[in-house]
Amino acid sequence: MKEILKKDLKKIFENLKLTKENVELRQNNLDKFITEGFPDKRTEDWKFSDLSQIISSNIKGLKFFDKNLIYKEKLESIKLDKFSEQLSKNNILILVNGYVNAINFDNEDIKQIQIIDTIENQPSESINSLISLNNAFTSNYLKITVRENYKFKKPLVILNISNEKITSTNINQRFDVVLEKNSQLSIINLFYDNSKNNFININHQFKINENATLKNYTIDYLRNENIKYIFNKIDTYKNSNSENFIFSNGSKFLKNEINCNLYQDFSSVLINGLVYLKDKQHHEIKTLVNHLSEKTKSYQLIKSVLNDRSKAVYQGKIYVDKKAQKTDGYQLSKSLLLDSNTEFDAKPELEIYADDVKCSHGSTSGNLDENSIFYLMSRGISKEDAKKLLINGFLIDVVNKITDEHAKELIKKIIGINEH
Repeated sequence: MKEILKKDLKKIFENLKLTKENVELRQNNLDKFITEGFPDKRTEDWKFSDLSQIISSNIKGLKFFDKNLIYKEKLESIKLDKFSEQLSKNNILILVNGYVNAINFDNEDIKQIQIIDTIENQPSESINSLISLNNAFTSNYLKITVRENYKFKKPLVILNISNEKITSTNINQRFDVVLEKNSQLSIINLFYDNSKNNFININHQFKINENATLKNYTIDYLRNENIKYIFNKIDTYKNSNSENFIFSNGSKFLKNEINCNLYQDFSSVLINGLVYLKDKQHHEIKTLVNHLSEKTKSYQLIKSVLNDRSKAVYQGKIYVDKKAQKTDGYQLSKSLLLDSNTEFDAKPELEIYADDVKCSHGSTSGNLDENSIFYLMSRGISKEDAKKLLINGFLIDVVNKITDEHAKELIKKIIGINEH
């Protein structure tokens, strides 16, 4: 694989006109990745999801560059699904195979938004080998800055399309967001996969300045055979807020990782997730919340529904620095196992060095309540519909924690969930 990596990086250099500094950045990161390789179960963070084995078992002859990765498909040739009417009412950013295809901010004052769209990748701390791989091979760097005091009128829908032209390829995507003081932005990250047998590696970097609010909703809902890793680094400052929602359902394998630093007083993070799997799917959510200042708050609720030999993993850690007095941290994971062949692994952690804190964590798993099923059937509801109602009730409270009402209604339609 070492020779393939070097040859494919050379193809990047041949197809993209890069500065000397950017060539050096990419080469250094490739060297780091070659040294470390794909993570496996010997790495503590990957003990439940051996990515090296998953890739080798599902993708034969993995490539790291394809010219189609930098091909800008015409917008009108992209056919959206049945939600296109609702999506079109919002701001739209379309990425095709990790490459920016179209940006539409017609609902906003464009003077209040700075957009950087370039082939020149920017350095990102390589906390693991996959970030190093991303730094080496990303062909499109996108950064959006929301100016001070500006609040978006409509959510930004990011349509992440992978098309059938790409197969057995590593697709790398980099997207940064900076919210200046008192600004606000809602993002709906929607994955629309038509490709198969690819490894999609995504690096998101978010900086939320004083009194700013970022709401980030990630929806992986179309069944596909891709393997995905999504890394989110969130830095929050005084009185800022980060709200995160994950719907994990479509990909064969998906690991969503959120690392959040609560740097200053009164900053907060909310992380809610739904994992809904079947047919040997394997998904993981991993979170690390660092409380680094006084009076910070975190809330995490992850729910999983598993069927037909699927596997879900939740690893969640709350770290409280000795300076972070009056921290409020909450973490809970719950899972429904719909048959005996499913697996749920949980690793909740608390690491606390302050003495004036309120922190708790917990994890539960079980089956659907047979008495509840019997009661609903006695009311004339079929067994299958009774199960659907109970699953819906198990999931709905997570969706209802979404505070952007416009985004909440769209997400309910996309994932097919309601309150009745």
